[in-house]
Amino acid sequence: MTFREAVLAAIRERRGEWVSGEALSLSLKVSRTTIWKQVKTLQAEGYAIETSPKKGYRLSALPDILSPEEVLRGLQTEVFGREHYFYFTEIDSTNNYAKRLAAQGYPEGTLVIAEQQIAGRGRRGRQWHSEPGQGIFMSLILRPTLPLKELSRITMFIAVAVVETLERFGIKSGIKWPNDVLINGRKIAGILTEAVTDMDGIEYIVTGIGLNVNNRVADFPEEFRSVATTIREEAGRCISRVELLQEFLWQLESSYRQLVSGGFSEILEKVRSLSLVIGHDIKIDSVNGITTGRAIDIDNNGFLMVRDSQGSIHNIMSGEILFKSEPENN
Repeated sequence: MTFREAVLAAIRERRGEWVSGEALSLSLKVSRTTIWKQVKTLQAEGYAIETSPKKGYRLSALPDILSPEEVLRGLQTEVFGREHYFYFTEIDSTNNYAKRLAAQGYPEGTLVIAEQQIAGRGRRGRQWHSEPGQGIFMSLILRPTLPLKELSRITMFIAVAVVETLERFGIKSGIKWPNDVLINGRKIAGILTEAVTDMDGIEYIVTGIGLNVNNRVADFPEEFRSVATTIREEAGRCISRVELLQEFLWQLESSYRQLVSGGFSEILEKVRSLSLVIGHDIKIDSVNGITTGRAIDIDNNGFLMVRDSQGSIHNIMSGEILFKSEPENN
């Protein structure tokens, strides 16, 4: 336990009560000035700690920050976010950091999370807007023993976990294959999956998830306001990001266990039922070029099945979808 963690634990243990600086200095074997400096740091992080020259310190409220001290206390997972939890107030990209960790051998379940990303990315290098302390911006390392042809299944189980987490908070959403979660046509979450493979299959996967939580759409850059939404906008209130993250990690781990234990058929049925694409006329830009037709299904590998005007079926692993009714710049 670091010194910071020890000071926070001592004050937190008696939340709502005064703890004298003398008692803290004696128990932690440091000077009262050292205690005071650490309390100032905790206050700057968002902890509502009252101070009194005679009474000492009192923790009156906990901040809604995604630090390990706040999240791990109520986390119900067994692996995800447990052993290795990397927290940043600001980072360029959680995916970039997680990829470096994965290359160093960090295990499955390692979590990288930040209050703000300054170079967050969506698919095709698009920027992901990130207001500090308002959303969830995270990346998770996975090491599944899956054949390469089943790589698309990864995004499927994550999308289901996002939808089911939102539902726990009273918000209904749907999945725009392959990696977006929408509410009434507006994006609330995005998934970016990056894999490193070898001749034997998948070495590791880093999956990044961005979720708009307590942002106001009016505060987004103008180009995002008509295509994005947030939990705050949909629910009409702010919610605890700590509780949301705890629920999401639990849903993720549960869905992942189902996937790797051979239960993808159940996940696939959920994806089909939540799909905002199946049954619609679309244009999709994939590695094989532009395909136009009707999305008719998602196959057992997670590929989108599109029937073109000649009746041919195209099985597409990933791509950029545009509904026929959408403008070209969406």
